[in-house]
Amino acid sequence: MDAAPLAWMAWTWPTALFFLFILGCFVVMSIWEYFVPGGSPRHGVLGLDTTRGDRLFISLLGSAFIFLAWLGIVGMPLTAPIVIAILFAIAVFIWV
Repeated sequence: MDAAPLAWMAWTWPTALFFLFILGCFVVMSIWEYFVPGGSPRHGVLGLDTTRGDRLFISLLGSAFIFLAWLGIVGMPLTAPIVIAILFAIAVFIWV
């Protein structure tokens, strides 16, 4: 048996920061929901009624696809997809 229970995962600093960012998003959204309950549902360009949590999920999922497409087509470095993903998340929270 391996001494380190998480040795199967490549825990590099970028990996740890990624998961800490996701955790931070969930904490901020939970605090926001506590103080302003209801999720501010609205009807966006997708034709769906979405809440803040839905928009967070759509932006995280879309960002994952942006990074995967970038890695598959261009490769490293990942500075450009970070900018694209941030702009995508802003657009999702504004228009979706």
